[in-house]
This record gives sequence, C-alpha cells and structure tokens, in this order.
Amino acid sequence: MPFILPECDKHVPERKKHVYIKDDTDECHIPACNVATIPGDMTERGCTYAGCRGVVGGPVKDVIQLQHGPIGCCYYPWDVRPNLAKDTNFQLVNVFSTDLRESNIVFGGEKKLYESIIEANKAFPKNQGVFVYATCVAGLIGDDIEAVAKRATAAIGKPVVAFNCPGFHGVSQSLGHHVGNEVLFNKVVGTEELADKTPYDINLVGEYNIRGDDWLILPLLEAIGLRVVCTFTGDSSIHDIAKMHQAKLNVVRCARSAKYIAEMMKDKYGTPYVEVDFYGMQQTADDLRTIAKFFGLEQKAEEVITKELADIKSEMDFYRQKFQGKKVMIYEGGPRSWHWPKAMEELGMEVNVVATTFGHEDDYEKIVSRVKNGTLLIDNPNAPELEEMMVKYKPDLFISGNKEKYLAYKYGVPFLNGHTYESKGGYMVFKGFVRFAKDMYKSIYSPAWKFIKTREAG
Repeated sequence: MPFILPECDKHVPERKKHVYIKDDTDECHIPACNVATIPGDMTERGCTYAGCRGVVGGPVKDVIQLQHGPIGCCYYPWDVRPNLAKDTNFQLVNVFSTDLRESNIVFGGEKKLYESIIEANKAFPKNQGVFVYATCVAGLIGDDIEAVAKRATAAIGKPVVAFNCPGFHGVSQSLGHHVGNEVLFNKVVGTEELADKTPYDINLVGEYNIRGDDWLILPLLEAIGLRVVCTFTGDSSIHDIAKMHQAKLNVVRCARSAKYIAEMMKDKYGTPYVEVDFYGMQQTADDLRTIAKFFGLEQKAEEVITKELADIKSEMDFYRQKFQGKKVMIYEGGPRSWHWPKAMEELGMEVNVVATTFGHEDDYEKIVSRVKNGTLLIDNPNAPELEEMMVKYKPDLFISGNKEKYLAYKYGVPFLNGHTYESKGGYMVFKGFVRFAKDMYKSIYSPAWKFIKTREAG
C-alpha cells in the first residue's frame, strides 16, 4: 500500500493520506495536499501574511513595507529572508508597523493606519510607494485598508498598495503568494510604459534574490542576448513591476509563488511563459536552451553553456566523487523539493525522502516524476514525523529551512539550510551550484559529527 501511517501519528490517523511512498503501479500517485492542517497535528506551516509579506511583496526595495497589526507580527520579516538588492537594503533593515493596541482593537485601526503611512512617508521621503499588509487582527476587526490606501495615495502622491492578507485566511502561506500576485497585477502592473523596448525583453518571475541568486542568473541571460525588464520581486523596484507587461516572455522560476501572475499576464496581455529550475547543471542548461529557443538565440546559448560547464568541471568532478551513494532528505516549502532531486542525482546522491510545507497537487506531480520508486513523500510534515524519518531512513544529509536545523543536530544528521542558504552567495545556475555542492560537502564531512552522541526517535 503506497500510503503509510508513521508510528508517531497513531493518535492522528488522518495523517496516513499525507504520507506516501512512490509506486508507479498506484493510481493515486500523490499524497493529499493543500488542505487545512488536521487539528492536533503540530504543523510547521506559515500563515497567509507570511506568504504575502515575507515572500512576494517584501523584496521590493524602494517602498515602505508597512505591517498593519500588533508589533509581534513584525518579527517575521525583519531580515529573516536575505532578499538582497544592489543599491540599497532598505527593505531588510527597516520594518514598519502600525503597532495596534487594545484601544485600536476596540475603536478600529484605520485612523492609526492612515497616520502611520503619512508619518513613514515623511520620515523616508525617497520611498517610491507604500505596501500595507493586513494581519489577523486587522482582518478580525474589519479595517478597510483599501479605503485607507486610496486616501493615503492622494495625500502623499505615491502609490499606496493594500494587501488583504490576514494570517488566518487560507490553509498555509501559499494563499499569501496568490494574494500578493493578484494585488500587484491589478494595482501596479501596466501603470508605466517601457521607454526603450527591445525584441529580447523578458521578466524573471518568482525569483527573490536570496543571497544574490538573481545576480548569478542575470549575467547568463544577458550573455545570451536577453534583457530582464523586471525580476519579480527580488532586487526590484515598484517601477520595474509597473512595466512588466511589456516584456516578450515571462520566465517563471518559482512556480508555486508566482505562476499566478504569469497566468494573469498571459490572459490579459498575451505574454507567454516558460517554467525553469535553474538548480543543477543539466537543468540549468536545459532551461537556458528553452528560453533561447523562444528568441532564436540557440547558438549563443550553447556558447554560454559550454563555457560555464568548462569553468566548473574540475570542482564538480571532485564533489561527484565525494557524494557517491550519499542519501539525502529534502524538506522545503514547495518548488525546491522538485527542483533538487535531479540536481542531487547529478552528483551521485540518492534522494530517499521529500517533503513540502505547502505543496499543491502540481508540485507533488513534479516531485513524483523526478524521484525513483520507493521514495517517501510527506505533505506538511510535523517535527515527530521528521524525527522518525531521520532515524528510519538514516540520511547522510538533511536539506531544509531555518526551523529544522537543531532537530537534525539532535539526531546527529548533517544539515544544510536550503531555505536561505549557508554561504554568502546564491545556489542557482552553474556557479551557484558549485557553492551549493561546497556547502553540502562541508556539512557532510565536518569532523564535528564524530563527537556527537545521537539519539533515537520517541
């Protein structure tokens, strides 16, 4: 039977439909996903606000990012995700909140929101707009943030964009991605014109410049002969987003968080899109070929690919030798869980457990198509499940996010932060994959593991 109930879930039998072993003969073929967390299950999911503010809207570098709610909700976006920008890190080092208190809950927070926008704009006059995000409290008391944003726009003469994304709305942070895409599409995209259009203009969609990933990708695209109008939303300006509609092609990097806007642009403007991985050598090469083919630039793409592969060959040969037969357990938010299995196999590694926090059906279909029979898939895992699988499958490396680091260390399992990375540089495309491999090597072969006394689950 492809579905299994982990031993730790004996009191939550509903979890069985979320834990699946790949079996090509099975008709179901994916675990249950994108549904509300089962009561009593210790989920690791984030909220709708986190998906909207922390992922989609937050990287925009030249707007005031204003959280409408209690001050506690401000902790999450404060430098948690290293969405870097070339000329400023205003969006990382400055966090704005209306700091709603008891009196605002009783009498409403709209006045305080309006005053906060005016005050923040006065303190930082160089900003190009204001993004306002509703939290649970703002949603529960019914503040009309859209109306306030409209008034404030007239007052400051800059766009004030309201995101109605209270945390309780939806089953995970995934809905926040959708809200962020929809609002930016309806309120910002198409509001400015591109003065110097070229036949080779593209948008890089769903790329958030974690540790500088964008700065690894752009030189390759430019070397082929392409120009990126907007990166949605890493290292981007609100003015870049406003001109997105005039690109010839959308290149979708994170399909889970930003395919929505590519679909909307296709419907309204007729802009086609392609999905890419940009992790690993073969996948990156195939992605560049796909993009180049759209513009008839295949020969130039092959020149770029040949040079890049030659530059990293000796290093990757070394890591491939060191990684042969190493078992990997992957747990990420969504797409990286299907971006990475083939990249790991390129290095001789074996992926035996894959999990996502908020994956949808299409995410799991992609995962299933890229892993071998017998691979365990877990939707929305809890900490006891992760512990049990580390003991049962004995991975040589666990790649996950910030929260799972010490859980892995407790069981003596080498860990790599694949969410915001270990190094001060990106992991994507060719040169980034070298850095990724280097960090995996450092984690697996650290001499510290021989001093750790491991423990069993339970």
